[in-house]
Amino acid sequence: MPRFVDTHCHLQHEAFNHDRQAVLARALDQLAWLVVVGDDARASLSAAAMAAEPSTAGRVFAIVGIHPHNAAKADEDQIKTVRRLLAVARVVALGEIGLDYHYEFSPRVVQRDVLRLQLAMAVELQGPVVFHCREAEDDFVELVAPVAGNLKAGIMHCFGGDAAFAERCLEWGFYISFAGNVTFPKAKVLQEAAAAVPLDRLLIETDSPYLAPQPVRGQRCEPLHVLHTARFLAGLRNIDLDKLAEITSQNARRAFSIPDPPHVPA
Repeated sequence: MPRFVDTHCHLQHEAFNHDRQAVLARALDQLAWLVVVGDDARASLSAAAMAAEPSTAGRVFAIVGIHPHNAAKADEDQIKTVRRLLAVARVVALGEIGLDYHYEFSPRVVQRDVLRLQLAMAVELQGPVVFHCREAEDDFVELVAPVAGNLKAGIMHCFGGDAAFAERCLEWGFYISFAGNVTFPKAKVLQEAAAAVPLDRLLIETDSPYLAPQPVRGQRCEPLHVLHTARFLAGLRNIDLDKLAEITSQNARRAFSIPDPPHVPA
């Protein structure tokens, strides 16, 4: 039976400090594989270390980069660390990078500068890129559009825009990934976008420990909860759940240039 993939989680987050291995075991018991994502140099190092564990080889991968929230502390050493990690085995993408004008934990001008820097790195190194964009679509398009055609692959993580913004990202050849917030009853605009994304460009994630889907809303999210979001999207798209697992898992392998399905114990 096909298994789902959590294409974006933060298992190195302190929310998992007391039971990380149990959470990982629950996830890998039912999921094919998962991707642990960094948001600064330290978290990226932790993600890469988790992916390097021999006991989960081929079932845990890492993404490394500087999140817009952390752009203000992205000094030369942090950028060098990210660049070095991109050459490490089982590190499959640069990310999550982008713009976030909702919280503005880093000044907008600094966010844009750090995004430009990491976009240049992505073009040079020719690896997949995972993007974060929240309430910053106009500036995001202005910065990404000129280089989109030179990127190996783009993934819009935890998509939060409307169908028109999704269409723009699809025109660039990007994948669109949906997290637990698509299951919220009031997320009608987001659900319209999820219904319109072509199946061959659709990804599913948790962004755990954040954004627990509706059936477990209010709880700490964990990678296994990707199944709730998958069930919701299968209903929204009127597609068999196993078929959705097969399609989205294939998409994830293609997006992250993982040529063969990781080994999943029977």
